[in-house]
Amino acid sequence: MFYAAFRASRFLVTVTMDSSLLSSPFTLLLITLIVIGVIKVIAIIYNMYFYWKNKGVPYLPESLPSLLTDWKMLLGRISFVNYCQYIYDYFPNAKYIGIMDATTPAVLLRDPELIKDIMVKDFEHFLDHRTFVDEDMEPLFGKNIFFLRGDRWREMRTILSPSFTASKMKFMFNLISKCSKDFVDYLADHPEICQAIETKGAFRRYTNDVIATAAFGISVNSMKDQDNEFYKRGVEATKFSSGLLTTAKFIFMRECPRLAKWMGITFFPTTTATFFKTVVEETIKAREEQGIVRPDMIHILMQAWDKKDSSVHKMTIDDIVSQAFIFFLAGFDTTSTLMCFAIHELAVNQEIQNRLRKEVQLYLAEGNGEISYDSLSKMSYMDMVISEALRKYPPVVFLDRICTKKYELPPAGPGYKNVILKPDSLLMFPIYGLHRDPQYFPNPNKFDPERFSEENKDNIVPYSYLPFGQGPRKCIGNRFALMETKILIAHLLQKFTLKTMEKTVEPIVYDKNEFTLQPVGGFWISLEKREK
Repeated sequence: MFYAAFRASRFLVTVTMDSSLLSSPFTLLLITLIVIGVIKVIAIIYNMYFYWKNKGVPYLPESLPSLLTDWKMLLGRISFVNYCQYIYDYFPNAKYIGIMDATTPAVLLRDPELIKDIMVKDFEHFLDHRTFVDEDMEPLFGKNIFFLRGDRWREMRTILSPSFTASKMKFMFNLISKCSKDFVDYLADHPEICQAIETKGAFRRYTNDVIATAAFGISVNSMKDQDNEFYKRGVEATKFSSGLLTTAKFIFMRECPRLAKWMGITFFPTTTATFFKTVVEETIKAREEQGIVRPDMIHILMQAWDKKDSSVHKMTIDDIVSQAFIFFLAGFDTTSTLMCFAIHELAVNQEIQNRLRKEVQLYLAEGNGEISYDSLSKMSYMDMVISEALRKYPPVVFLDRICTKKYELPPAGPGYKNVILKPDSLLMFPIYGLHRDPQYFPNPNKFDPERFSEENKDNIVPYSYLPFGQGPRKCIGNRFALMETKILIAHLLQKFTLKTMEKTVEPIVYDKNEFTLQPVGGFWISLEKREK
């Protein structure tokens, strides 16, 4: 009897406590937030599954195989390049397909004619790239010309364009040629490192020296001074490109920019930003105090900084640092990767290497052992080789563009509907997929410079070849990158025979932890010194 009464009293107390908890403001708020969160998750999942289906667009279904492929890429089981190729090949006859970029709907464009419309003809509807970096929090990256939008992008493009004209390239040629000669001479004087050389590490030292002198007016020899500050900061800045943790950070910053800002998540270490800002400030100060005029990027940016024009955005020191930094970053990593792939193919294809060397030697003989800007520009086979390297190994796997004005896409194919794109809609250009499409480039895995010969290059379908993009948003530094690549190859072929070795991986297998094209184990060749 007593025990029963005790149990009853405990029950009443428990009910009373539960009721009081349920009625508390904190509990009600928590339950409300959980319900809202569940509804939000359900809405996102529904959107991922049915967004493109409801619009009557061919789309990558979120079926079990597709989900498995997504997770394999995120977990590093397949490379990002192979994942993009899988998406590109899913609907081989569609002009475009609907995909989900994480939780964001995106249009993957496959038709060169439609790509032409968006990149050039109707460019005013697609002015901007997607950005996920808060420029106030990370001005080193967020204020550069690639991520700037609208009028601010137009202003910066106008400011920077004079830095990359043919006349400016001609002026900078001697500076770059000297860096190339110093680099190749160092290799020639140190045969012990040429027996097995990892070219990415070596070529990044060369591109580091080129950018230091051409953009910052600073003379550096990274082969002799292995631990110079410029090189160390370049390595530090490019570490963000690999790893599962970096992939997760990249997605988080893109999907939750406000939360990332609140948490203080950035791409680059504070020390990197501080170093480049200090270098630019000291360079500007020295030039102003000593009256130094050097027609390079820093000088042109200084002129824009001093200009008094209330109709345009007022330049700040952060604007200048950001442009100089993105120029450095692209030259340090992207251009050195192009060099690595080109050199790899020359080592693998000796007949191509021999033919290119003969062309180089011809112009060396005409120039009394020297290569001039004009003679480099006349090397037609050199241009064919580099163009094919860019075709087979484009600098970026895909490009993106944001719709800035309402736009109507034609049907993706028979039986499909027109699609209305609203502002902020995301479009993606599968550069790697287009370059490896046998419809445009037969036997696409073969390295064949003849595709770009005078007789054959007109057969290339316009806008199927986009190594630097096209239209007003085309890479502003492409001339510079091509020039420093060609002059290095010319000097290397003059003194060395490029050969494969035990560590050379052919065919190339891409690293599964990289966003960009990087081979497993690195780029390895041997350099055999030639007899004069």
